Amino acid sequence: MTNSVLRQTDGAVATITINRPEARNALTAETKISLLEALRDCSGDETVRAVILTGAGPAFCSGQDLREHAELLAAGGDPLSTVREHYNPIIETVTAMPKPVIAALPGVAAGAGASLAFACDFRVAAERASMLLAFARVGLGADSGASWTLQRLVGPAKAAELLMLAEPVDSASALRMGLLTSVVPDDQLATVAADLAARLAAGPTLAYAAIKQSLQFAAAHRLSESLEKEAELQTRLGASADHRAATLAFVNKQTPTYQGR
Repeated sequence: MTNSVLRQTDGAVATITINRPEARNALTAETKISLLEALRDCSGDETVRAVILTGAGPAFCSGQDLREHAELLAAGGDPLSTVREHYNPIIETVTAMPKPVIAALPGVAAGAGASLAFACDFRVAAERASMLLAFARVGLGADSGASWTLQRLVGPAKAAELLMLAEPVDSASALRMGLLTSVVPDDQLATVAADLAARLAAGPTLAYAAIKQSLQFAAAHRLSESLEKEAELQTRLGASADHRAATLAFVNKQTPTYQGR
């Protein structure tokens, strides 16, 4: 971790903060490397049961740092190697993380910043937040998984519209489209995100991981294959201590305690 990416842990909840508020949390190579490191650390840390991903200051993330990008272009470099080197592993780590990930959006999420939010399981936004699929504005197509995640959130036609027209979407419109889980007053964002993360961290994290895995599998497989995948995951979960404890608690009208095993 470096100063451009901060990680804080409160009980079973880890908060990862992109910390470049002076640049609306735009992503430099160093920031992307640190973000990937923080995400991988949280993914592999068994004491972390839910993750909040947010940005410092009034923005979530404005995407690629275009100043760095322009400098690489001017120097004859290949700035778009960052897609395979940084962005793809970041998105894969978020989506494969065996625990819930909440994007807490204090403000704009643009370009790869919007894609990063789409890859999370939940998106809680402040009222002042907005989203912008800005790729076409700089003569580029979608990256960081937006071509996959966006159409699954809003449908192919709306996804094409958002990507091609590249117009900002305010928080109320984003909520109606299904891009956001909830919209809250600006000064309540941190509290609401923390409460949701605490609720998830106290829940059946093994089941959450299986749900994420089954949804991703089903998105690219036939029904028969998806049914078999569900059976495989249910067999594994059925042998877990969490399932046994939850079943016993249900029968006895008690509140279960989940341990993630």
